[in-house]
Amino acid sequence: QVQLVESGGGLVQAGGSLRLSCAASGRARYVMGWFRQAPGAEREFVAAISGTGTGTTYADSVKGRFTLSRDNGKNTVYLQMTSLKPEDTAVYSCAAGFDTSANPSSYTYWGQGTQVTVSS
Repeated sequence: QVQLVESGGGLVQAGGSLRLSCAASGRARYVMGWFRQAPGAEREFVAAISGTGTGTTYADSVKGRFTLSRDNGKNTVYLQMTSLKPEDTAVYSCAAGFDTSANPSSYTYWGQGTQVTVSS
């Protein structure tokens, strides 16, 4: 069983930045992904990173603005979000799995989520 705990969400003005963290229990080098869900919307893929950290993939909507990285020594992944827009407002959740997929069903473990609100 893997436990994932997100942190770093909050309220920020448009154009601002936030860094989300996801701390994982255990030592396994899972693929880590971030998803987000806005009220009334479906869950949306944001980004994923390989177990070694050498491979990343991003949704087109965040490419060039968000950067995903990981520190395996700390079992933590970081989602640096810049140039935030009101449409980035959502609950952001990290997930652990075995494939850098945009499909939520590819991920086995999920965190509780952290709210990100971007004001205009």
